[in-house]
Formats: sequence, structure tokens, C-alpha cells
Amino acid sequence: MEQLLYEGKAKQLFTTEDPNVLRVKYKDDATAFNGEKKAKLEGKGELNNRITAKFFQYLAERGIPNHFIKVISPTEQLVKKMNMIPLEVVVRNRVAGSLIKRIGLSEGFKLSQPIIEFYYKQDELGDPLLNQDHIAVLELATEEQLMEMKKIAKQVNLLLNEWAEQQHIILVDFKLEFGSLDGKILLADEISPDTCRFWDKQSGEILDKDRFRKDLGQVTDAYQEILLRLGGNEDV
Repeated sequence: MEQLLYEGKAKQLFTTEDPNVLRVKYKDDATAFNGEKKAKLEGKGELNNRITAKFFQYLAERGIPNHFIKVISPTEQLVKKMNMIPLEVVVRNRVAGSLIKRIGLSEGFKLSQPIIEFYYKQDELGDPLLNQDHIAVLELATEEQLMEMKKIAKQVNLLLNEWAEQQHIILVDFKLEFGSLDGKILLADEISPDTCRFWDKQSGEILDKDRFRKDLGQVTDAYQEILLRLGGNEDV
């Protein structure tokens, strides 16, 4: 019998009959500011499920191994079971969000090179920013794992920027998570407007969760636009 393993802000994770496979169910819940702001947005779960599947397929076809197996319903997909590394890897191409306060540059400023940051996945601590010494002391990942995660994050950044350029989108920043399977580091979690900042290149329109954070409205319309630019009418 399938069991609920974990429930986060936007997803539920279940066991399956296969001990090596998990079922992910995307919820319609929207949260911001470490869960202080909450709402239900009808259709958001289905959009993130389909968008994540398409991004993972896009990356796998270009040599980035990840945990995605297949979509099994409008809001569910199967993934490989892995040992998750409790770090969020954030890649920043432009200044936005918390980076504005930390380095004093204006929103939208294009960085001379991508900045890669590590955050501790610990809700009670507010997911704090860590350096590599913190990570070593807390034994969250080995130096080799960190190097591999950074290497993959840079590759993902190049590939997502390639897609964004073709779709007239600015990829401002994004968050990745990783796990290990048989000693190999794989990309995991999701890639969606919940975890990325997308701006339309022509209009500057926000096409991500910042629409919810900033009370701009039309959140799912923005997610639908990202799906459309991913070839949303094609099956996943």
C-alpha cells in the first residue's frame, strides 16, 4: 500500500509498489516568505507538473541526468528514489530577491558571471544561506558532491538560458535540488515558475511566482505562458 512519505509546501511524495520509485503529487497551494503567505490557485499543480516534466526531459536529452521517469496524471509524476542532499543550489544571472539587499545592486542588474549559492533546507531556520565551511561542519555534503553540484548547476544554467533566449525570456535566477543514487549525483525536485524567475524579454512581464509574492495577480496565466513556450500542446 502506498504511503505518504513527505508533504511540503507545494508537493506530496508517496511510496509506490516499486521500492526504487516514488510518486510526486503537485498541489495547488501557493506559498511565499517561508510559508507566511498562503493561497490555493486552481490549476497550479497541473501546470507545475507538466512544466517540470518538460524541463527535465529537455535537460535529460542534453545530457543532464535527473530523477524524472514519467507523468502519470495531470498532477502526478513518477521519479527515482534517491538520498536527497539537504541543500538548495541557487543560480543567479541577474540581481533580484534577497540579493538586492545583500550586494546593493538594483533589481535586474546583469551580473558579469553567474553567482551560485547554497541554502540549508531547514524550515525552522528559514533556509539560511551557507558557505562551504558551514556545509562541511554540518556534514551536509562532501567537497566532491559540492563540486559536482556546482558543475551540473552551471551546465543547467547554460541549457536553460539557451531555451530562454529562443523563447524571448530572461532567466533571472533559479533553484535546484540534488540527490545521490548509487553514488551518482542527480538533479531532482522540480523546475518550474515556483523555482525560477522568468521575465519576458520584450515587455519585462514577470512570468513566475513573484506574481504571487508581489500581489500582481494572474499567477496561473503566467505559468500557462511558460508551459506554452515549452511546447505545452505536446504530450509529456
